[in-house]
Amino acid sequence: MSARQLRRGIRQEFGVSPVQLAQTNRLLLAKQLLTESRLPIIDVALASGFSSVRRFNALFREHYGFTPTTMRRSHREAPGPGALRLTLAYRPPFAWSRLLSFLAARAVPGVECVKNDAYLRTAALGTARGWVRVAANPGRNALAVDLSTSLMPVLPELLARLRHLFDLSARPDVIESHLAGDAQLVRSIRHIPGLRVPGAFNGFELAIRAILGQRVSVAAASTLAGRLAHAFGEAVATPYPCLNRLAPDAERLEQLERPDFTRLGIPASRGRAIRELARAVLQRAVCLEPGVDPHRTIGQLVALPGVGDWTAQYIAMRALRWPDAFPAGDLGLLRALRTNSPATLRKTAEAWRPWRAYAAMHLWNMASLNQGSKS
Repeated sequence: MSARQLRRGIRQEFGVSPVQLAQTNRLLLAKQLLTESRLPIIDVALASGFSSVRRFNALFREHYGFTPTTMRRSHREAPGPGALRLTLAYRPPFAWSRLLSFLAARAVPGVECVKNDAYLRTAALGTARGWVRVAANPGRNALAVDLSTSLMPVLPELLARLRHLFDLSARPDVIESHLAGDAQLVRSIRHIPGLRVPGAFNGFELAIRAILGQRVSVAAASTLAGRLAHAFGEAVATPYPCLNRLAPDAERLEQLERPDFTRLGIPASRGRAIRELARAVLQRAVCLEPGVDPHRTIGQLVALPGVGDWTAQYIAMRALRWPDAFPAGDLGLLRALRTNSPATLRKTAEAWRPWRAYAAMHLWNMASLNQGSKS
């Protein structure tokens, strides 16, 4: 859309200009940093997206009627040297343990892990490198986020990615009231209220993991992804022994040849699919970020060699955050409804629109009782 159309749409929706909307979001993040961290005022200003402390102070006073210093109050004990602690709110209920189990089973060794009821991972955003730890915040409808201070320059983007990863913008009341009308789903909904659709911290990383998961078990796909990360991912130092690698980026994977994949136990066909996807991302022929047109992106993905409908739908479900994505060919989903026909499954799933991705999570939950799904 044109800049004029964007300005008009934002003003109609929010009653302010795009600049005012952006400033409000920066100020809200600054308020959170002022109340939840011990960061110096200058670091709060820069981490919130302001180019100068003077401008930050002026806008803060204009918006709230007092200075950032006035906002300061006593704080909890810091998470440790070189770290920052924040919270991310969500609408309850939240099936945290189930989401954590899902991520644990698919964690890429060296890049991410689940320890002591917390999710940990390395992170690379632009030139920033660091680590993140996310856990439930007892007594609050929020997650506690510890992160290395090295990620402060990219804090707004980092927090947005974490919200996508943990599906924190979901409305369980709206979604479950719709799906509970189906007798096949209501048992799972009652058993596990607040079941979320795990997203992706990095869309390209998730897409590679999906390609590696074709025709193999969940554990085997994680093993292959770990080998790829250790062979071609950048080493990174963290305070956690289970985290020591960054996921390899598109530029690195596009340069690999067939022997680079086969020596890691990755079939040549999947190696080619990874390389072609990396090339498409580098050429901006495919975008794997939330907000893009899911139908168009799915079409672009299935046009790549070695990427079928299951892989494309799974990527749309988690990386693109499309709530209506539905990998109808998934063995776990077929098993849950006791059918061998993807066409029959698609027909049944019509009643679940526009929340088919959440229905898939409940079906996988049902299938897990019979051990396993291919996802």
